[in-house]
Amino acid sequence: MSCLEMTPRQRVRRTLSHQEPDRVPFDLSSTQVTGISNTAYVNLRRQLGMPALEPDTMDVAQQVCVPHEDLMQRFQVDTRGLFPRISTNWNIDLRDEGDAWAFVDEWHCKYRMPKEDGLYFSLCVSPLDGTVLTNDVIDSLGWPEPDDPRRWAGLRERAVTLREAGYAVVMRGLCAGILEMACRLRPMDQMMMDLALGEAAALHLLAKIAELKARFWEAALDDLGDVLDVVVEADDYGTQQSMLVSPDMYRRLFKPLQAELFDIIRKRAPDGFIFFHSCGNVRALIPDFVEIGVDILNPVHVRAAGMEPAALKRDFGRDICFWGGGVDTQGVLPSGTPEQVREDVKRNVAALAPGGGYIFNTVHNIQADVPPENILAMWEALREAGVYR
Repeated sequence: MSCLEMTPRQRVRRTLSHQEPDRVPFDLSSTQVTGISNTAYVNLRRQLGMPALEPDTMDVAQQVCVPHEDLMQRFQVDTRGLFPRISTNWNIDLRDEGDAWAFVDEWHCKYRMPKEDGLYFSLCVSPLDGTVLTNDVIDSLGWPEPDDPRRWAGLRERAVTLREAGYAVVMRGLCAGILEMACRLRPMDQMMMDLALGEAAALHLLAKIAELKARFWEAALDDLGDVLDVVVEADDYGTQQSMLVSPDMYRRLFKPLQAELFDIIRKRAPDGFIFFHSCGNVRALIPDFVEIGVDILNPVHVRAAGMEPAALKRDFGRDICFWGGGVDTQGVLPSGTPEQVREDVKRNVAALAPGGGYIFNTVHNIQADVPPENILAMWEALREAGVYR
């Protein structure tokens, strides 16, 4: 097939097969980690002279939205996301606490967002805080039902419609990653000490979270596995400089659980690509991710140590695809000039795009303080630099 005839789905699947399509595919908001904040979205629509529409919030905690179809068409977005009903978008009872809005999710975690200048909800109460962690305490917590079919009701029909329209279909999972969920259920300082001390109950908690994830994917993919192009999982292991856990701890505790989870996904979505999100410096773990079946690494945290785009492409570009890293969202996108944004986009695309294996997105979500002029500069630079010749 000529590259000139490509649909968005063909473009995405070709590049994920490590071949060059006609242009670098563009993702906006197909996942909860590649999206745009409600505030930035409203500002962008205003800048473009588009009708004012209420954001369709896909993740209440992060306050990120799915753009309306008119803007998706305007930006020629190649992907479309499916968002199952989970703790960040389902059965959320917002409570007025005077100076803040608050809610408790299905994992018994409490979140608050200040009414004045609040941009997103932050975790403030963890259900396993201050307890002596035992298997019995963990088992009696009152866990969500991950295989409740209401979670993905109607998504098959949505996926079929999107495929018929020519888009690549992406679906997120039940919750945050195994480590990240453990650090929400039990405050991070306590959980990290539990892991460092080798507490058996901490391992039981990790296994419980992995079990719930597996139950979700087993049931959901029995219904949807044949209509998905990309399946999304995540866990954050990196910091700006190093890692939250050592490579040895990752390989002993987390890698086996993820390998089992990815095997479940692969068997039920054999034509789908596995997308794995992990912020920060995770360079040391990329060979492990490849070994257990990860096809796509996101977000390509270009400002973190060890995550220089050209070096990542050189060392791992034959084995894994990169999704994100198109522009720095910590400094350049919110604070740079439009010209600095263009330069950053061109530099990153030049490093990551050759040979295929690259989907353009920012480094994590577009935050509320990003000027709409910079979003437009980003997109214009991609249209210029992202064409394969």
